[in-house]
Formats: sequence, C-alpha cells, structure tokens
Amino acid sequence: MVTGTGPREELVEGDDERVEVVDRSGRVLDVVGRSQMRAGRLRHRCTFVVVRNSGGEVLVHRRSPDKDMWPNRWDLAVGGVVQAGESWDDAAARELAEEVGVVGVELVALSGDLTYDDADVSELARVWTVSWDGPVTFDDGEVVAAEWVPLDELGRLLGRRSFVADSVALVWPLIDST
Repeated sequence: MVTGTGPREELVEGDDERVEVVDRSGRVLDVVGRSQMRAGRLRHRCTFVVVRNSGGEVLVHRRSPDKDMWPNRWDLAVGGVVQAGESWDDAAARELAEEVGVVGVELVALSGDLTYDDADVSELARVWTVSWDGPVTFDDGEVVAAEWVPLDELGRLLGRRSFVADSVALVWPLIDST
C-alpha cells in the first residue's frame, strides 16, 4: 500500500471553478461553475491518466470521502475535470501532479475523444498513460490510498472492490490491451 503525505484538505467544489459545457464533438456550448455542471449533469471535458511502473503494475487509488463524485471508490486512473480555457494536456499534467505528486513525465496518449454518459455524469474524455517509479504523494486530499497492482490481478480486483464507473468503462479496455 502506498501512503500519502502532506495535509488533508476538505474539497470544496463551487462555482469559482469554471467548466466548459461541450457537445459530443468538443465544441464549447457554455461556461458554467462546476457545481452547476454537476447539478445539471452537463457534458464536460475530463482526463484520465494511467500510472504504470517499470514492472508494468498499475497504480490504483481510493478517492477521498470528500469528492463531489463517487467518494470512497477506487479508480484505475488519476484525472479529472478540465477547467475552462485549459488544454487537454495541461489538465492531465495538472491532475497527475495534484492527485499523486507525479511531475516531469511524458504523457502518452491512449485515446482520442471518448464519450461516457450515465445517470451521474456526461463526459467527453481522453486517456493517457505515464511511466513512474518514484514516490506517490496525496498532498491535495483527493486521494486517500493507493497501491500498485499487477495487470493479471487488476481484473480480479475490479470484481472485489467498488471502482468508479467511468474509468472502468473507458480506461479498463485500454489498460487491458496495452
């Protein structure tokens, strides 16, 4: 098990964080506050970054109980909502640094635009992978636990723990094929 360091902060996700509402092709339709996007289940851009070590293991993590979406669930990738005006790559790198303290790595694209819709969210997403053998830290409080999982064990783990639905739908098929 990987343990985090640094202070734990309560996550407050209000209208100060601006988010682009997009159509299925990524065209910006509006800019709203994050809470309005969540309340209206509005389609927005989001990133997923799979972290693998040199042994091929995948870093899975448990989300904070304070997250506005799927608290306490496990996730296959770090990432999150792209802020208004932010590029895809910048958002992926920001989320990687914020959630697990990984910086200075090459983002390798695993997908182009993917859509995901369920009763909770509507997303236009992209997926990357990075290789990382350094320490993992949880300084911003979004992640509360993490562990490295061998690929052959990951499928079994999906059946034993509660994972976030979007990463299982979008990321797992890409991890499984690499």
